[in-house]
Amino acid sequence: MSVIQDILGRRELLYNLVLRNLKSRYKDSVLGFLWSVLVPLFMAFIYVVFLYILARGVPISEILIGVFAWQFTAQCVMNGMGSITENASLIKKVSFPRLILPLAATLSNLVNYLLNLVVQFGIVAVILAFQHERIPFQALAVPLVIAYHTLFCFALALFMASLNVFYRDMQHLIGVVMTAWFFVSPVMYSMSMVASLTDKFHSPLPMNLYLLNPMAVIIFAYRALILPETTFPVTGFVLAALLWPLLFFVLAYVIFKKLERLFADVL
Repeated sequence: MSVIQDILGRRELLYNLVLRNLKSRYKDSVLGFLWSVLVPLFMAFIYVVFLYILARGVPISEILIGVFAWQFTAQCVMNGMGSITENASLIKKVSFPRLILPLAATLSNLVNYLLNLVVQFGIVAVILAFQHERIPFQALAVPLVIAYHTLFCFALALFMASLNVFYRDMQHLIGVVMTAWFFVSPVMYSMSMVASLTDKFHSPLPMNLYLLNPMAVIIFAYRALILPETTFPVTGFVLAALLWPLLFFVLAYVIFKKLERLFADVL
Protein backbone atom coordinates (compact mmCIF):
# COMPACT_ATOMS: atom_id res chain seq x y z
CA MET A 1 0.00 0.00 0.00
CA SER A 2 2.88 2.38 0.74
CA VAL A 3 4.26 1.78 -2.75
CA ILE A 4 0.87 2.59 -4.30
CA GLN A 5 0.72 5.76 -2.19
CA ASP A 6 4.22 6.73 -3.34
CA ILE A 7 3.24 6.22 -6.98
CA LEU A 8 0.03 8.19 -6.56
CA GLY A 9 2.01 10.92 -4.83
CA ARG A 10 4.34 11.06 -7.85
CA ARG A 11 1.62 10.58 -10.46
CA GLU A 12 2.60 13.82 -12.17
CA LEU A 13 6.15 12.53 -12.59
CA LEU A 14 4.80 9.22 -13.86
CA TYR A 15 2.56 11.03 -16.35
CA ASN A 16 5.48 13.12 -17.63
CA LEU A 17 7.71 10.05 -18.00
CA VAL A 18 5.03 8.19 -19.96
CA LEU A 19 4.51 11.24 -22.16
CA ARG A 20 8.25 11.59 -22.68
CA ASN A 21 8.56 7.94 -23.71
CA LEU A 22 5.73 8.33 -26.20
CA LYS A 23 7.11 11.57 -27.64
CA SER A 24 10.64 10.17 -27.98
CA ARG A 25 9.40 7.40 -30.25
CA TYR A 26 8.07 9.83 -32.82
CA LYS A 27 10.41 12.76 -32.25
CA ASP A 28 10.98 14.93 -35.33
CA SER A 29 8.48 12.87 -37.36
CA VAL A 30 5.87 14.71 -39.39
CA LEU A 31 2.89 12.52 -38.45
CA GLY A 32 3.83 12.13 -34.77
CA PHE A 33 1.42 10.00 -32.73
CA LEU A 34 -0.47 9.09 -35.89
CA TRP A 35 2.27 6.52 -36.44
CA SER A 36 0.87 4.64 -33.43
CA VAL A 37 -2.10 3.79 -35.62
CA LEU A 38 -0.40 3.66 -39.02
CA VAL A 39 2.35 1.22 -38.01
CA PRO A 40 -0.03 -1.52 -36.77
CA LEU A 41 -2.18 -0.92 -39.86
CA PHE A 42 0.79 -1.46 -42.16
CA MET A 43 1.95 -4.47 -40.14
CA ALA A 44 -1.53 -5.96 -40.14
CA PHE A 45 -1.69 -5.59 -43.93
CA ILE A 46 1.68 -7.34 -44.30
CA TYR A 47 0.64 -10.18 -42.00
CA VAL A 48 -2.70 -10.63 -43.74
CA VAL A 49 -1.15 -10.76 -47.23
CA PHE A 50 1.83 -12.98 -46.51
CA LEU A 51 0.09 -15.26 -44.04
CA TYR A 52 -2.71 -15.78 -46.52
CA ILE A 53 -0.09 -16.95 -49.03
CA LEU A 54 2.20 -18.92 -46.72
CA ALA A 55 0.14 -20.02 -43.71
CA ARG A 56 -2.59 -22.07 -45.29
CA GLY A 57 -4.86 -23.57 -42.67
CA VAL A 58 -3.85 -21.07 -39.97
CA PRO A 59 -6.65 -18.55 -39.19
CA ILE A 60 -5.38 -15.07 -39.95
CA SER A 61 -7.46 -13.54 -37.16
CA GLU A 62 -5.77 -15.80 -34.58
CA ILE A 63 -2.34 -14.82 -35.85
CA LEU A 64 -3.14 -11.11 -35.70
CA ILE A 65 -4.26 -11.43 -32.09
CA GLY A 66 -1.14 -13.40 -31.20
CA VAL A 67 1.24 -11.02 -32.96
CA PHE A 68 -0.11 -7.84 -31.36
CA ALA A 69 -0.14 -9.45 -27.89
CA TRP A 70 3.42 -10.65 -28.34
CA GLN A 71 4.65 -7.25 -29.52
CA PHE A 72 3.28 -5.64 -26.38
CA THR A 73 5.17 -8.13 -24.22
CA ALA A 74 8.42 -7.87 -26.19
CA GLN A 75 8.37 -4.06 -26.16
CA CYS A 76 7.77 -3.98 -22.40
CA VAL A 77 10.72 -6.30 -21.85
CA MET A 78 13.10 -4.37 -24.11
CA ASN A 79 12.06 -0.87 -22.95
CA GLY A 80 11.78 -1.93 -19.32
CA MET A 81 15.26 -3.45 -19.37
CA GLY A 82 16.85 -0.07 -20.10
CA SER A 83 14.49 2.01 -18.00
CA ILE A 84 17.00 2.32 -15.12
CA THR A 85 20.31 2.44 -16.98
CA GLU A 86 19.04 5.02 -19.46
CA ASN A 87 17.96 7.34 -16.64
CA ALA A 88 21.18 7.25 -14.62
CA SER A 89 21.42 11.05 -14.29
CA LEU A 90 17.84 11.27 -13.01
CA ILE A 91 18.43 8.51 -10.46
CA LYS A 92 21.60 10.15 -9.13
CA LYS A 93 20.06 13.61 -8.74
CA VAL A 94 16.42 13.14 -7.78
CA SER A 95 14.80 11.15 -4.98
CA PHE A 96 11.71 9.28 -6.15
CA PRO A 97 10.44 5.68 -6.21
CA ARG A 98 12.66 4.02 -8.84
CA LEU A 99 9.81 1.64 -9.59
CA ILE A 100 8.19 4.49 -11.51
CA LEU A 101 10.72 4.14 -14.36
CA PRO A 102 9.85 0.56 -15.44
CA LEU A 103 6.19 1.37 -14.72
CA ALA A 104 6.37 4.34 -17.11
CA ALA A 105 7.96 2.11 -19.77
CA THR A 106 5.15 -0.42 -19.34
CA LEU A 107 2.37 2.17 -19.42
CA SER A 108 3.74 3.90 -22.52
CA ASN A 109 3.74 0.54 -24.30
CA LEU A 110 0.23 -0.07 -23.00
CA VAL A 111 -0.95 3.13 -24.69
CA ASN A 112 0.47 1.90 -27.98
CA TYR A 113 -1.04 -1.52 -27.44
CA LEU A 114 -4.50 -0.07 -26.85
CA LEU A 115 -4.20 1.83 -30.13
CA ASN A 116 -3.09 -1.40 -31.79
CA LEU A 117 -6.13 -3.17 -30.36
CA VAL A 118 -8.42 -0.67 -32.04
CA VAL A 119 -6.83 -1.60 -35.36
CA GLN A 120 -6.87 -5.30 -34.48
CA PHE A 121 -10.56 -5.34 -33.57
CA GLY A 122 -11.42 -3.53 -36.79
CA ILE A 123 -9.53 -6.01 -38.97
CA VAL A 124 -10.83 -9.05 -37.09
CA ALA A 125 -14.40 -7.72 -37.38
CA VAL A 126 -13.97 -7.39 -41.15
CA ILE A 127 -12.52 -10.90 -41.46
CA LEU A 128 -15.37 -12.35 -39.40
CA ALA A 129 -17.93 -10.42 -41.46
CA PHE A 130 -16.65 -12.13 -44.63
CA GLN A 131 -17.18 -15.44 -42.81
CA HIS A 132 -20.72 -14.37 -41.82
CA GLU A 133 -19.71 -14.15 -38.15
CA ARG A 134 -19.10 -11.39 -35.66
CA ILE A 135 -17.12 -10.68 -32.52
CA PRO A 136 -19.00 -12.33 -29.61
CA PHE A 137 -20.44 -10.55 -26.59
CA GLN A 138 -17.80 -11.98 -24.25
CA ALA A 139 -15.22 -9.70 -25.91
CA LEU A 140 -16.35 -7.14 -23.33
CA ALA A 141 -14.17 -9.09 -20.87
CA VAL A 142 -11.01 -8.36 -22.89
CA PRO A 143 -10.02 -5.45 -20.54
CA LEU A 144 -9.57 -8.03 -17.75
CA VAL A 145 -7.08 -9.93 -19.89
CA ILE A 146 -5.35 -6.65 -20.78
CA ALA A 147 -5.00 -5.79 -17.08
CA TYR A 148 -3.55 -9.23 -16.30
CA HIS A 149 -1.27 -9.05 -19.34
CA THR A 150 -0.05 -5.58 -18.31
CA LEU A 151 0.72 -6.77 -14.78
CA PHE A 152 2.77 -9.62 -16.19
CA CYS A 153 4.62 -7.23 -18.53
CA PHE A 154 5.31 -4.89 -15.62
CA ALA A 155 6.76 -7.80 -13.64
CA LEU A 156 9.05 -8.62 -16.58
CA ALA A 157 10.08 -4.96 -16.86
CA LEU A 158 10.88 -4.80 -13.13
CA PHE A 159 12.92 -7.98 -13.25
CA MET A 160 14.89 -7.04 -16.37
CA ALA A 161 15.46 -3.45 -15.25
CA SER A 162 17.03 -4.52 -11.95
CA LEU A 163 19.24 -7.21 -13.50
CA ASN A 164 20.42 -4.99 -16.35
CA VAL A 165 21.96 -2.52 -13.90
CA PHE A 166 24.41 -5.16 -12.67
CA TYR A 167 24.68 -7.48 -15.67
CA ARG A 168 24.86 -5.52 -18.92
CA ASP A 169 25.27 -8.76 -20.88
CA MET A 170 21.53 -9.18 -20.44
CA GLN A 171 21.08 -6.75 -23.34
CA HIS A 172 22.66 -9.29 -25.68
CA LEU A 173 21.22 -12.44 -24.13
CA ILE A 174 17.62 -11.27 -23.99
CA GLY A 175 17.29 -11.23 -27.78
CA VAL A 176 18.02 -14.95 -27.92
CA VAL A 177 15.66 -15.67 -25.03
CA MET A 178 12.84 -13.67 -26.58
CA THR A 179 13.27 -15.44 -29.93
CA ALA A 180 13.03 -18.84 -28.25
CA TRP A 181 10.02 -17.71 -26.21
CA PHE A 182 8.34 -16.44 -29.38
CA PHE A 183 8.46 -19.88 -31.00
CA VAL A 184 7.20 -21.73 -27.92
CA SER A 185 4.25 -19.33 -27.67
CA PRO A 186 1.19 -19.68 -29.96
CA VAL A 187 1.83 -16.40 -31.74
CA MET A 188 1.88 -17.66 -35.32
CA TYR A 189 -0.09 -20.85 -34.82
CA SER A 190 -3.30 -22.01 -33.18
CA MET A 191 -4.02 -24.26 -30.24
CA SER A 192 -5.27 -27.00 -32.58
CA MET A 193 -1.81 -27.20 -34.15
CA VAL A 194 -0.22 -27.54 -30.70
CA ALA A 195 -2.70 -30.27 -29.78
CA SER A 196 -2.05 -32.20 -33.00
CA LEU A 197 1.71 -32.11 -32.45
CA THR A 198 1.55 -33.12 -28.79
CA ASP A 199 -0.86 -35.97 -29.60
CA LYS A 200 2.05 -37.73 -31.29
CA PHE A 201 3.57 -38.31 -27.84
CA HIS A 202 0.45 -40.29 -26.78
CA SER A 203 0.57 -38.46 -23.46
CA PRO A 204 -1.12 -35.30 -22.11
CA LEU A 205 2.12 -34.23 -20.41
CA PRO A 206 3.65 -32.28 -23.36
CA MET A 207 0.44 -30.28 -23.83
CA ASN A 208 0.17 -29.62 -20.09
CA LEU A 209 3.77 -28.45 -19.94
CA TYR A 210 3.14 -26.22 -22.93
CA LEU A 211 0.20 -24.61 -21.16
CA LEU A 212 2.49 -23.58 -18.29
CA ASN A 213 3.76 -20.85 -20.60
CA PRO A 214 1.92 -17.71 -19.41
CA MET A 215 2.05 -16.13 -22.87
CA ALA A 216 0.29 -19.19 -24.28
CA VAL A 217 -2.52 -18.80 -21.75
CA ILE A 218 -2.76 -15.03 -22.34
CA ILE A 219 -2.96 -15.40 -26.13
CA PHE A 220 -5.48 -18.24 -25.83
CA ALA A 221 -7.57 -16.02 -23.52
CA TYR A 222 -7.59 -13.16 -26.04
CA ARG A 223 -8.61 -15.51 -28.83
CA ALA A 224 -11.33 -17.23 -26.79
CA LEU A 225 -12.93 -13.87 -25.97
CA ILE A 226 -12.60 -12.21 -29.37
CA LEU A 227 -13.20 -15.08 -31.78
CA PRO A 228 -16.42 -17.13 -31.96
CA GLU A 229 -16.24 -20.90 -31.53
CA THR A 230 -12.82 -20.61 -29.88
CA THR A 231 -12.52 -22.25 -26.49
CA PHE A 232 -10.18 -21.58 -23.59
CA PRO A 233 -8.56 -24.68 -22.05
CA VAL A 234 -9.37 -25.05 -18.36
CA THR A 235 -7.00 -27.47 -16.64
CA GLY A 236 -4.91 -27.52 -13.52
CA PHE A 237 -1.84 -26.58 -15.58
CA VAL A 238 -3.65 -23.57 -17.05
CA LEU A 239 -4.64 -22.41 -13.57
CA ALA A 240 -1.00 -22.81 -12.51
CA ALA A 241 0.07 -20.78 -15.55
CA LEU A 242 -2.35 -18.04 -14.50
CA LEU A 243 -1.07 -18.10 -10.92
CA TRP A 244 2.68 -18.13 -11.36
CA PRO A 245 2.95 -14.73 -13.14
CA LEU A 246 1.38 -13.23 -10.01
CA LEU A 247 4.02 -14.97 -7.90
CA PHE A 248 6.66 -13.81 -10.35
CA PHE A 249 5.44 -10.24 -9.92
CA VAL A 250 5.97 -10.52 -6.15
CA LEU A 251 9.45 -11.99 -6.72
CA ALA A 252 10.38 -9.29 -9.26
CA TYR A 253 9.19 -6.57 -6.88
CA VAL A 254 11.21 -8.00 -3.95
CA ILE A 255 14.35 -8.27 -6.11
CA PHE A 256 13.88 -4.74 -7.43
CA LYS A 257 13.43 -3.26 -3.93
CA LYS A 258 16.50 -5.10 -2.61
CA LEU A 259 18.71 -3.85 -5.43
CA GLU A 260 17.17 -0.39 -5.69
CA ARG A 261 19.39 1.19 -3.04
CA LEU A 262 22.49 0.15 -5.04
CA PHE A 263 21.40 1.61 -8.37
CA ALA A 264 22.96 5.06 -7.87
CA ASP A 265 26.31 3.58 -6.78
CA VAL A 266 26.56 1.15 -9.71
CA LEU A 267 25.38 3.63 -12.32
